[in-house]
Amino acid sequence: MPPIASQIDHDMAISARNLTLTLGSADAPVDILKGINLDVAHGEVVALLGPSGSGKSSLMAVLSGLERASGGSLRVAGHDFETLSEDGLAAARRGRIGIVLQAFHLLPTMTAAENVATPMELAGASDASARAKAELEAVGLSHRIGHYPTQLSGGEQQRVAIARAIAPRPELIFADEPTGNLDVSTGEEIVELLFARRAQTGATLLIITHDPALAERCDRVLTMADGVVASDRRIAPVSASEAAE
Repeated sequence: MPPIASQIDHDMAISARNLTLTLGSADAPVDILKGINLDVAHGEVVALLGPSGSGKSSLMAVLSGLERASGGSLRVAGHDFETLSEDGLAAARRGRIGIVLQAFHLLPTMTAAENVATPMELAGASDASARAKAELEAVGLSHRIGHYPTQLSGGEQQRVAIARAIAPRPELIFADEPTGNLDVSTGEEIVELLFARRAQTGATLLIITHDPALAERCDRVLTMADGVVASDRRIAPVSASEAAE
């Protein structure tokens, strides 16, 4: 793994130094993240691999501002996360960070369009409704705009979740096992959709996966073990001649 400078890199989409996360009580602390050093460039697609309990989801939660680190320095999307209040973290995420989880987390009393539009409305977007409809059309759900989550299949619900994450055109997209609750065929469709929408927006994408084939499609593969980044491998681009074979 190449050495990482000791100072936060302000030119990166994500820059972390000695990032730690400790949960539990003072009498029985549990160290989840044990000094993460990481730089992710703007527009990079990064796969995060590792066994259950290695700290993948915890790292993503800290990097996305859903969990506060116990120590270290972290700069994400132009904001120093360790200095922000809870309200400040929420404000920093708004419009800049999109999150797609294994559980869809759609509001059951809202239609697909309302689920996508509501976060943008809360952020003050005046065209939230139009943007929500356009994004749902882009993910192939123009015929489901007025349907409620219980009227949608699992794959359709995940498409709504992707539309909700991408509609604000965030700088960063975090996806934690986004196909985990889907069958293989539907999961493959969701992966293709997520990569296509990310490519169109130019966002930075971090995706947790157990699928080695999916990891090989990324620019870079991080493997975690016992709360640290055990390996950091860059995927060599496929040449034109190799792609034609």
